Amino acid sequence: MKDLKINNHAVTLVDQVEERLLDYFAENNLHSGSQLPNEFQLAEALGVARSVLREALSRFKMMGMIETRTRRGMVLTERTLLGPMKKGLSPNMLNDDTMIDILGFRIALEIGICENIFSNITPNDLQDLEKIVKMSEVGENNEYNAISEFAFHSKLYQIAGNKSISEFQNIIRNIMEYIKDRFHELFYKIAIEIKQTTPLVSHKDLLEYLQAGDKEGYKKAIEQHFQIYRIFIQRRKEEQKST
Repeated sequence: MKDLKINNHAVTLVDQVEERLLDYFAENNLHSGSQLPNEFQLAEALGVARSVLREALSRFKMMGMIETRTRRGMVLTERTLLGPMKKGLSPNMLNDDTMIDILGFRIALEIGICENIFSNITPNDLQDLEKIVKMSEVGENNEYNAISEFAFHSKLYQIAGNKSISEFQNIIRNIMEYIKDRFHELFYKIAIEIKQTTPLVSHKDLLEYLQAGDKEGYKKAIEQHFQIYRIFIQRRKEEQKST
C-alpha cells in the first residue's frame, strides 16, 4: 500500500491523520461503497499507532462517512449534508441569539421554496395537507401545537423535493419548539398587534392558496404567516443595538 506518512504540523496527530485520510480518499477516487484497507494496513502506511488511527476513524464514523460491514470491513458511505450538525444543534448547547439566527434561516428557506412547491405539488400532496389541517389543534392567535406545526411544514419541505431542507427541518425541530416556549409571551403580544391591522395567516389559508394554484397569493401569505417571527427577530436586533 502507498506510503501515507504525515508531516509535522502545528495540529494534533489525530487531526493530521484525519487530514491525510481525506487526501487519500480523494487521490484514489474513493466513493460511497468503496472498501478501505484494514486498520493494520492504514496505521502502517500512516506511520502511527492503531489507537491514533482509531480515534480519527471514529470521527468519520460519527459523521456518517465510514461504517463497518460484515465480511467487507470498513467502507465509505455517503453522509448527508447536515448529518454532522445533529449532535451540536441542541437548545442546551446554543445561546438564544444563535437559535434565533437559525429561526431566521428557517424562515428564509421556507419562503424560498415556493417555486419548488408549486412545480412539484400533486393532488395526493394536497390531500395529505388537507388531512393535516383537519387534524391540527389550533389555539388562540393561530398557535399550533408542536405536532401539527411540524407535520404541516415538513410536508411542504417534502413537496419541495430537497432532501437537505427536509433534513434541516428535522434537525431544528427541538430548537423551534424551545424558542416558541421561551418567548411565548412576546409572540402573543406581537400576534395581538398584527391582528389589529392584518388577519393572521393560518395553515388552512396557505392550503387554500395551494389548492387554487395561486402562487403569488401563496408567496404573500407565507410571508405573512411568519410575520410574528420576523417582527420578533427585528425587535431582538433593535434591543441589542440599544444596549
